[in-house]
Amino acid sequence: MTYTKIPTSVQTFMDKITQLCGEEHAGWAENFNAAFANTLTTTVKKQTDGTTFLLTGDIPAMWLRDSTAQVRPYLVIAKEDEELKNMICGLVQRQFFYITMDPYANAFNETPNSAGHQTDHTTMTPWIWERKYEIDSLCYPVQLAYLLFKNTGCQKQFDEHFVTGVKKILAVFTTEQEHQLSPYTFERDTTRLEDTLPNNGRGSEVGKTGMTWSGFRPSDDACRYGYLVPSNMFAVVVLGYIEEIFSEVLSDPELVKQASALRKEIDTGIQSYGKTTNQGGESVYAYEVDGLGNSSIMDDSNIPNLLSAPYLGYTAADDGTYQATRKTILSKENPYFYEGKYAKGIGSSHTPENYIWPIALAMEGMTTENKTEKERILNSLVANDGGTHLMHEGFDVDDPSNYTREWFSWANMMFCELVMDYFDIRVER
Repeated sequence: MTYTKIPTSVQTFMDKITQLCGEEHAGWAENFNAAFANTLTTTVKKQTDGTTFLLTGDIPAMWLRDSTAQVRPYLVIAKEDEELKNMICGLVQRQFFYITMDPYANAFNETPNSAGHQTDHTTMTPWIWERKYEIDSLCYPVQLAYLLFKNTGCQKQFDEHFVTGVKKILAVFTTEQEHQLSPYTFERDTTRLEDTLPNNGRGSEVGKTGMTWSGFRPSDDACRYGYLVPSNMFAVVVLGYIEEIFSEVLSDPELVKQASALRKEIDTGIQSYGKTTNQGGESVYAYEVDGLGNSSIMDDSNIPNLLSAPYLGYTAADDGTYQATRKTILSKENPYFYEGKYAKGIGSSHTPENYIWPIALAMEGMTTENKTEKERILNSLVANDGGTHLMHEGFDVDDPSNYTREWFSWANMMFCELVMDYFDIRVER
């Protein structure tokens, strides 16, 4: 592990948060300090080549998605801490090393040790832990590379692997606009249908919409319909980042042109095909569509979800369609919205019924301007931590001592980001 003790800059920031919380919110500070320190001291593994490998928590692999979210709050300190900046830069470099290896994989091993799901019916290598294709796995590393630049001025991450990786991302997004032409298939020998794709590993049938196809959700569960709307929203945002990077930092007019055209096509697809009507007759964003007339009204707790659209930078929080969507997914119309004796919020098909996720609760707090709501959610997260002072994957709304995943770094850092957000401390974007 890189960090055997907490860096001075991190301790100073934790002390600042503790002071801001005061006696009234001492519980927030206790959990913030435990979670904020935990990621550095338990998940970060500096490599001999200068890159950074990040464990997701209690699984010995690195997810492209999780690893970005795990370090994002540190960007506010990395402005002043060269070592922290270099650690995050090393993570971006590691992410793009993996992407150039296989842009369809979502999780990777630290070494080519053949760990993970090697018996899956897809193109596996000893480096790959899991090869579930998810749009967000390609979006998150671009986001981190961009945010590192915007917050610290660092450009070292824009290296040869980054350029090659971005070209592969654009190629995959373009290919998956017409999924019938894709080389990607995935099947797993399992009785859990969420862990495999039907139709000989190609997923359910889709029509062309301009959006780009995803095999799996950010939960690592299979998409019911192939066009995952919140992940396409995220793609629109990061394609804009690519345009900016290759215009202002790197010079590649053709790549900028390609990214711009793709961004417009996907966004048009979202606006044309990615909406449906809720029970009240309002126009709302669907969670998934297939371009053949089918859509789902729901939201999942994993990010990107529909709830996170303003956080991602896709739309304004006061946008009418977003507000109608938000009201819908924070109600029983969303089959994964649960309310019980101790808490209410969004859960997932990935965990048992009536289990809600701290990640989703944190996102609910970060996408409202209402301080009272933010306070309510933070109080709920602290009260329902199972006595551990850390966040978990999901917990039972009727018995928070029942939870999944003892150690889940992504959730810890989302809680920290909400505490920071409450005190108006945010990552620049």
